Amino acid sequence: MPRKTKYRKSHKGKRGGKATSGLRVSFGSYGLKSLENCWVTARQIEAARRVLTRYIKKGGRIFCRIFPAKPVTAKGGELPMGKGKGSVDHYVCNVKPGMVMFEIEGVTEAEAKEGMKFAGDKLPVTSRFVKANE
Repeated sequence: MPRKTKYRKSHKGKRGGKATSGLRVSFGSYGLKSLENCWVTARQIEAARRVLTRYIKKGGRIFCRIFPAKPVTAKGGELPMGKGKGSVDHYVCNVKPGMVMFEIEGVTEAEAKEGMKFAGDKLPVTSRFVKANE
C-alpha cells in the first residue's frame, strides 16, 4: 500500500500494450520477466518475495521492481445498484509484457533459476527467467 496518494480511488484504465520501461535487468544478475498483461496484487507480490527470501536464505540479494500503487475498489455483497463507488479493497500493480518484476544477485545461476521458478508460481502472470546481459 502506498504511503500517500493524490487521489484515494482511481479508474480501471486500459490493460493492453507492452512495457516501455523496466525491460532489462538493472540491479541484479538474474531476473523474472513477465510475458503477459495482468494485475498483480500486493499479496501476490509479497508471497513471491517471501518464497525468494526463503530460497536464497542469506546468500544473495533481492530487488522487487514492481509496486502495488493502483487502488481497486469493491462494494459489499447484496447491495442494490447505484449508491456510488465502493471503498478501496486492495492495491494492484499493472504488469505489462516485457517488465522485469524481480531481480536477484549473489547466488549461482542454477539457484536463481530454481528460486525464480518458485516465485513465478505464486504470480498470476506467465513469466520467464532472464540474465543481466540479455
